[in-house]
Amino acid sequence: MSAAPAPWWAVGSHLDSVRDGGRLDGALGVVAGFAIAAASRVPLAVISFADEEGARYNTPTFGSRALAGTLDPEDVLARVDEDGVPLRDAMRALGVAPDGLGAAPGWLERLRGMLELHIDQSRDVDELEVPAAPVRSLAARMRVEVELLGDADHAGTTRRELRRDALLAAARLVVRADELAPAEMVTTAGRVLVEPNAPTTVASRVRLWLDARAPEPVQLEDWWEALRQAAALLQERTRVEVRAVVASLNRGTEFDARVRAALVEAAAADGLAGHEVVCFAGHDAGVIAQRRPAGMVLVRNATGVRHAPDEHVELEDAAVAARVVQAALEALA
Repeated sequence: MSAAPAPWWAVGSHLDSVRDGGRLDGALGVVAGFAIAAASRVPLAVISFADEEGARYNTPTFGSRALAGTLDPEDVLARVDEDGVPLRDAMRALGVAPDGLGAAPGWLERLRGMLELHIDQSRDVDELEVPAAPVRSLAARMRVEVELLGDADHAGTTRRELRRDALLAAARLVVRADELAPAEMVTTAGRVLVEPNAPTTVASRVRLWLDARAPEPVQLEDWWEALRQAAALLQERTRVEVRAVVASLNRGTEFDARVRAALVEAAAADGLAGHEVVCFAGHDAGVIAQRRPAGMVLVRNATGVRHAPDEHVELEDAAVAARVVQAALEALA
């Protein structure tokens, strides 16, 4: 199809992966994007975002945040990897001008909206017994940082009633965080740092990070209030000081109603039931949705494996998802 002037509807995803990750997370949506654009009756842009995973510099959704204008260029360019290499220098080494990052939001004017095709990172679509499903929303996410302060003591000679064991208190808090979460919510103790981290010493200090996700932000707020009360009670019972703060809160993303309607209609026309799912992972489409109409379709992942070499989708399922995205984009355009 001959070139048409901007702005365009776009389709795409990202190409980067986590370490030892799979070949489909992100890349499937980029490859499908080119196939969709080639077959489309309307002009489409194909987007391949950089650094959605943020694996090297802890800069998740780097490319989409740059486009949306929600990235702080000076902050991210100064970040260093585990070898001490600044992101600014890494970009230069690859022939990319770091100073051009600030101009990225100007490209947003060429975009009317975006759809992203992505491998399902759960078994939700498979449990619906359909090859693909539109996404209603991205779940709300909260990260809680906890510091627990006790006393270092001899592991063999210090009686239990005399201990202020920071690690034991942390373990109890992790379990309580899970118990307080409703069935549709998930919590994860993703990182724990222990001091002095010696096999014969009672732990004196623990830093703990909790990741909590729920369909609605009010569920996170209720959980956080209950966790604060549990932390206070734990401190009283164990004499371990517990300091807990919300490090970050994302209230989730409800995708554009018109985009969702187009996807549901396109899915129904392809013989799929009118299901929508809530996605508990973060995605580029969620970032773009802050500035432009956006939506997503997830491809069935029967094994549920993700961020690993064994992640898999059937080509026929991906083709169905691509047809749904193409039909929705043609309707929206």
